[in-house]
Amino acid sequence: MLPFLQGSFGNPSGQHAQARVAKTAIEEAREQVAAALGAKPAEIIFTGGGTEADNLAIKGAARSARDRGFGDGVVTTAVEHHAVLHSCERLGRDGFRVAKVGVDGNGVLDLDALAAALDERTTVVSVMLANNEVGTVQPLSAVAGVLAERSPRAVLHTDAVQAAAWLDVAAAAADAALIAVSAHKFGGPKGVGALVVRQGAKLVPVIDGGGQERDLRSGTHNVAGIVGMAAALTATVAHRAEEAARVAALRDRLADGIAAGLPDGAVRTNGDPATKLVNNCHVAFPGVEAEALLLLLDRDGVCASAGSSCASGALEPSHVLAAMGLPVELARSSVRLTLGWPSTEAEVDEAVAVITAGVDRLAGRARRVSTG
Repeated sequence: MLPFLQGSFGNPSGQHAQARVAKTAIEEAREQVAAALGAKPAEIIFTGGGTEADNLAIKGAARSARDRGFGDGVVTTAVEHHAVLHSCERLGRDGFRVAKVGVDGNGVLDLDALAAALDERTTVVSVMLANNEVGTVQPLSAVAGVLAERSPRAVLHTDAVQAAAWLDVAAAAADAALIAVSAHKFGGPKGVGALVVRQGAKLVPVIDGGGQERDLRSGTHNVAGIVGMAAALTATVAHRAEEAARVAALRDRLADGIAAGLPDGAVRTNGDPATKLVNNCHVAFPGVEAEALLLLLDRDGVCASAGSSCASGALEPSHVLAAMGLPVELARSSVRLTLGWPSTEAEVDEAVAVITAGVDRLAGRARRVSTG
């Protein structure tokens, strides 16, 4: 990124030599991102992040289909990121029929309910590849099969933001016409993302302007950010298998350490570890308020969250956990612990000590209050 932050400031939409340098960098990055996501370079649209990519995909596909008289139905799941849910809600206010499909206790989509929600006028279906809170991986190929049978003209969109660091998106999302990713989830800079728009998928732009990105995302390119995203994604793909195995072992070490350090019944896992991302440890501590625990963890240097780390501060009960059937009390006691490529065994062991001490402290305080 440094050449485009320190001295090469050309606008890739220009015609002069500096502009051509920036344009070349953008197109090379497009080729790298396309190769990593199993797409053609012409199918890559650069955006300002995953939220923008989701908005463009869902609103753009639905409005394009309605403009062409194809339908007005939008279907998603109850556990999507708010970028998807709020986009669908906006379409609902604009007159589209919006349906949310439920999940089981592990957060896996109910395929029968999905089939029942589809009809010949469904325009777009959005099912995330992996959940941003509990890490559940959805059976995207099975979803595509249901679509082909029930709504063959609908396009399938997947929010692959959380998945890109840990899953082979090119294979796992091969059946999706629209795939959203965000650079910061795989070690790239914040504020830049991409949307795969397969050939044949038609969108109405959300942002109008100078016509950049095939007239689907106008605005001057974030050259340094795009170059950084491509480099990070290329490195992620090259090392994904070994990193996934290493981080999976760390995740299990974290979960097992917490369980071993607390009494029986003091911790429970949300979601099935066998069907979730390898870096995700989502746990509930019955009787302990997550908000109070997070304050203790932060004081002692452990960064964790309740619900989505993208939400704006409010610690409301998670819509994902509610959809999975968790009681409100358990949802309010749940925390999200995730690991990444910088994580080490020493950090995991330190986190185990801090977390178990915090839970013990809060549980002890709760017992003293309850006994007067």
